Amino acid sequence: MATFDIDIAYVEKLAELLQRTGLTEIEIGQGDARIRVVRQIQQSVDVHALAVPAAPAAAVPPATAAVAAEPPASELNHPGLVTSPMVGTAYLAPEPGAAPFVTVGQEVREGATLLIIEAMKVMNSIRSPRSGRVTRIFVENAQPVEFGEPLMIVE
Repeated sequence: MATFDIDIAYVEKLAELLQRTGLTEIEIGQGDARIRVVRQIQQSVDVHALAVPAAPAAAVPPATAAVAAEPPASELNHPGLVTSPMVGTAYLAPEPGAAPFVTVGQEVREGATLLIIEAMKVMNSIRSPRSGRVTRIFVENAQPVEFGEPLMIVE
């Protein structure tokens, strides 16, 4: 059985790459050695529609593949939480260099555009489900987003 040294700093860099690019997993190999880092995204889904993933080629201890801090559970259950209705790229402004649609602390009316998500070359306006104040924005401009991912909170 072949053994190899795991460079924890390298695995952490791979985990950062996943977070920065929005990818959900990355696998690299050299010779017979393979490292697979997977980012877990927690969301409500129909468990009957999920496929069972194959076993990883080489197990990486979960502690070494740390993911950036998720929003606290209290925010994930907030009644004003706006989540992504689709997979795509979130844009906080209508065009590069323009002012963002909304900022933290800004009052918005129900139906106001909060951001847009580009999916399959189509720009989809994400509108506020309620009137209130934007208290938190979880995504950055041009960030890939997953279905059900927290985008912002409107209180």
